[in-house]
Parts: sequence; C-alpha cells; structure tokens
Amino acid sequence: MKNIMLSFDGSNGNLEWGQGIEVVILLMGLLLLLPGEVDGQLSVNFYQNTACSNLEAVIQTVMVAKFQQASTSPAAILRLFFHDCMVNGCDASVLIASTPGNVAERDAPINLSLAGDGFDAVTQAKTALEKICPGIVSCADILAIATRDLVRMVGGPAYPVLKGRRDSRISRAIDATEQLPTVNLTINQLNALFGSKGFSQHEMVTLSGGHTIGFVHCDQFLNRIYNFSSTSQTDPTMSATFAQQLRLSCSPNVSNSDPNVVVFLDQTTSNRFDNAYYMNTVQGEGVLTTDQELFTDLRTRSQVVEYIKSNSLFVSDYVNVIIKLGSLEVLTGTQGEIRRALDCSAVN
Repeated sequence: MKNIMLSFDGSNGNLEWGQGIEVVILLMGLLLLLPGEVDGQLSVNFYQNTACSNLEAVIQTVMVAKFQQASTSPAAILRLFFHDCMVNGCDASVLIASTPGNVAERDAPINLSLAGDGFDAVTQAKTALEKICPGIVSCADILAIATRDLVRMVGGPAYPVLKGRRDSRISRAIDATEQLPTVNLTINQLNALFGSKGFSQHEMVTLSGGHTIGFVHCDQFLNRIYNFSSTSQTDPTMSATFAQQLRLSCSPNVSNSDPNVVVFLDQTTSNRFDNAYYMNTVQGEGVLTTDQELFTDLRTRSQVVEYIKSNSLFVSDYVNVIIKLGSLEVLTGTQGEIRRALDCSAVN
C-alpha cells in the first residue's frame, strides 16, 4: 500500500481523504479502532443534528486566538487532558473546583502545577459555545477537541475526535494522587500504573512523547541535579553538561526557587510536536527520571530508537493512543451531566 495522508479541516469538521480504494480500507480499519464508533457510546458526528453542529469551527477559532495569546497553551492543555482522562476517565472532573466539603482533583498536590492556560482555553471555548447553543456541549468534549486543535498548532497530528462525553459530578483529590504517575517512577511502576488503565508498555512510551511540548517546575527534578547521592552530585544517567545547564534555571533550595520558572522537557524543539524528546534521552538529556528511564531501561529502549529513526511512526502511533486515551471510562447517555458553568468548575 502507498502511504496515506489524513487531514482534518477544523473549520467544518470534515475529514479529507485521498488515494481511492486504499483509503476505504484504511477508514474501515480506523473505525474498528475507534471504540465509540463500534459500541455507540461516542461518535465523531455526535452533535451533527443539534444546534451545535458547527462546534468544531467555533472551538478552532477560539483556540487560534488562545494560541496567539499564549504560545505554551498546547502543552498546558495536553497535560490537563491527560490528567483528566487518567483519573476515572475523560469526564472533565479535573476542571471542578474544590468546595468547603470536598477537595477536588485540581487541588491535589500533583495537579497544583497544572498551567492556567489549559483551564482558560476550555473556559473561552465553553463561553463561545454557550452563546450559540447553550446546554448542549459537555466540558469533557470541549477539552478533548481543544486539546487536538491546540496541539495541531505546534505540528501535532490531525485526527477525528470522538464526541458524546458527559461531565462528571464528582471530583476527589485522593483519586488524582492515586491514579496519576509521578516523576520518579521506574518502568515497572509505569507499566503497572498505565496497565491498570488498559495501556500496554508500548502505548505508555508513546503517550510519554507528549512531553515533546511539555514543561515542568524545578522541584520535579532537583534531586537529579543536586546532591543525587553520596558518590554523585548528579544522576549518572543525566549528562553532566545538561545538569549544569538546568542548574542555571533552578536553585538547589526548593523554597528559594521562583514558582514561575519552568523548564521545557524537550529543550531542542520545545515549541514543536516531534520526536526530538526521544532523541534527547540518548544524550542523557531527559529532564525527569521517567523521561530518561525510557532509554535507560532495555525493555523500552528499542521503541525509543524506532521513534528516533521515524518521526512519522511516532506520530501515527500517537494518534491511536491519544484516541484511546480520550475514550477511557467516559460517561455517556444519561450518566453525568452537561455542566452549565462557563468555566466548567462547578456541577449543576
């Protein structure tokens, strides 16, 4: 078969296909891979017969403006989407604010560093849609579509977003603490955590590639660049030159560190969605322990090398895994609700 190019026109929500019969075969295969198209829970055209049939165009317009306002928005919303879906499914529960009687996910220690631009992107899209077609589109669907659109603006892949998610009424900080990966996990621990969500080791490595546009606060890797052990100032799996470079941005004392300072996880092409993140690990320039482990551990190294050799392979694998991520434990039908709050922070 010839290589197939799949493009997505966010202005009208239409997929553009080419290459004749081969495309028909590819489309049939793709539909088999999209759980919502098979079990009826989610579908690409969920809003087609509603007053919100043009939601893709509305959200894209808002995301273009958001990206012009804040160029780090793609990384911010991709992390927000991941943190939402990995905790009890893609239900916009990460957007809910705490109340006097409940500490919500967004206030769990692991989520306190979520960037405000991700939340703001959803708020802007929700506000725009509520003016046109109130009470129809869920915050969860907006988050999924906005993530795709913003990541595309830094070279990310085009893919059809399944829709029909409903919003959760429940959000608990303890769930985020227990279900999200921390920065110092081993491959064994990563496999166990991602495996509990139905992801294979291969898919875990692919999802990690989202760090190609990510950024992180200094406290998440200080242990790797200062006083790592009694015999080594830095983590021996990290390049000494790279460690020195990171020290220029990060003070050894967390309490003295500027909370506004962040470090890009891919310092080669930080504003471009590509395979450079994997290339960096070969040079010992993975910022987090979990980044560097992908190359250090022999079980995952071969996949890293494959992605280094082929950016297109990484991107095609990423499309499959991000669609799978977006379908995790979704609420549909009469489950949950369509949240009315314009910032998606309060249940109805």
